[in-house]
Amino acid sequence: MNLEMQQFKAEFFKALAHPLRIRILELLAEGDKNVNEIQTLVGSEGSAVSQQLTILRAKNIVSGTKEGNKVIYTLKDPMIIELLAVARQIFNNHLVDTITILDKFKEDEEDLAIPKN
Repeated sequence: MNLEMQQFKAEFFKALAHPLRIRILELLAEGDKNVNEIQTLVGSEGSAVSQQLTILRAKNIVSGTKEGNKVIYTLKDPMIIELLAVARQIFNNHLVDTITILDKFKEDEEDLAIPKN
């Protein structure tokens, strides 16, 4: 069971490993959208958006429902929204750590600076 879970997680995170796919998920976290809406919001070509949606559908991360001549995409699991929020928090934590290191580096440089006459 452990190996199966690890394999699922690896495949799941591989499916998320593209900036456009992440952006699409962020948009779908705000509500269901069709391809044209997603394309307009990301400012990308329809073929690129469709390609990424195909990957997300294949991995059961999003689903599409035909409405007339449009396909409406939705997140398969609302937990994706929480996952994206946690990723943002981790990113912010990394930024805080980096800023702290840079501030310490700047202080050390100022301590070592030779006074000007």
